[in-house]
Order: sequence, then structure tokens, then C-alpha cells
Amino acid sequence: MTTAPVVAIDGPAASGKSSTARAVAEALGFAHLDSGALYRGAALVAGRACSARSPADLDEGAILQALRRFPLSLQSVGTGFSVTLAGEPVDDAIRGAEVTALVSAVAALPGIRAWVNGQLRAAAASGRPVVVEGRDIGSTVFPDAALKVFLTASPRARAERRLLQRGEAVAPADLERETALLAARDAADSGRAVSPLRMAPDAVPLDGTGLTFDQQVAAIVGMARERIG
Repeated sequence: MTTAPVVAIDGPAASGKSSTARAVAEALGFAHLDSGALYRGAALVAGRACSARSPADLDEGAILQALRRFPLSLQSVGTGFSVTLAGEPVDDAIRGAEVTALVSAVAALPGIRAWVNGQLRAAAASGRPVVVEGRDIGSTVFPDAALKVFLTASPRARAERRLLQRGEAVAPADLERETALLAARDAADSGRAVSPLRMAPDAVPLDGTGLTFDQQVAAIVGMARERIG
């Protein structure tokens, strides 16, 4: 059981979970806990300590051993948490191309997921109310969260947002291609054996297809204030 309120925001890729969670945390005065940053940190360790350059190089046991030798942790900083490796901040390093190439495969490893979940629970147990986003936060990591939101939007709406985030023109052919990629990602995430994407039975569904970003944030903030006070 956690000792402070947790708001869990789950949903498929490109649903706006990270930006929404950050804004919700700011509005509530909670800390933003980014689960993806820890998976990126584990991927950084896989590259630096285990010389992994592609998913084919990953050795789950070796990565877990490296995480014990080179401690990766979350440190409370301001309104959020900083990822540190052996005591040094690595928030910039975990956003690099080499980490991005590994992180999806690293996050699919059961032992890594269990390790990350333990880190997230420890951070939430520190006493700070948190907003956490991911794909199994409400269903697996924090089943006792005060509020669970399953944030989604149509594949087409998510594809348009992703193209705009990249600074790309929303041409019809590009939009169709990105929509198909996201639909395939949804199917893969929902059907995977380890921590599949699914809505917790007591989660509140929120379809952001027709909402502005501010409206999406306001809806979750309103629910949190009603549940938590």
C-alpha cells in the first residue's frame, strides 16, 4: 500500500500521457513520476555496462547485475524526480538515440519491469503525492491508486498529434502511415505476455479525441480533486 495519494494515468502510445501527467501534477501540486525515464535508465545501463547496441544484444541477467553494480535511482528534485546513475544525473543521457533504440526491448523484459515497478513504488512511498503515467500503472504497479485514468484517443487523432510533435507536415499519406503504425502498436501492446496494455476495472476512461489539451488536463484534475480533496 502507498502512503500518499497516487494518480495513475494509463493509455496507448501517443495518447498524450506524459505531457498530461506533467500538467496534472503541476495543477495539483503533486510530483510527476515518469515511469518511462526509469526504463530509459535501464537501457542506458544495458548500453554502457553490457555493451548492448541492439535488442539482439540484450541479456536480462547481465542488465540486472549491472543495475546492482551501478545503482540507478530516482532522486526527488523540485516538482519531479531526476534519474541518477551511480549518483550522477543522467536525465539528458537517457534521451539519446542509442537509448531510444534499446528502450522498447528493455521494457519488455520481465525482470526489468519488476525492478522498475519496485523503484516506482519506493518513490511513491516516500510520502509525496504523485502523478504517474504508463501502460500498466493502474492495473499492475499501483492497484490501490486513489484515481486511475485510462487516457485514449482514436489512432488517427494520435497519429496527427505525433506528426505535429515531430514538426512534420500532416500530409494524407503520412497520416495514414502513422495511423497504421499506431494501430499495430496498440495490438502488440495489448497482446504482449508481460504487463499488457489494459484498462483496470476501476479506471475512468477518458477519450481525448475531441478535447483540447487544456480540457483533457482539467478533466483529470477535476476528478482528482473530487476523489482526493
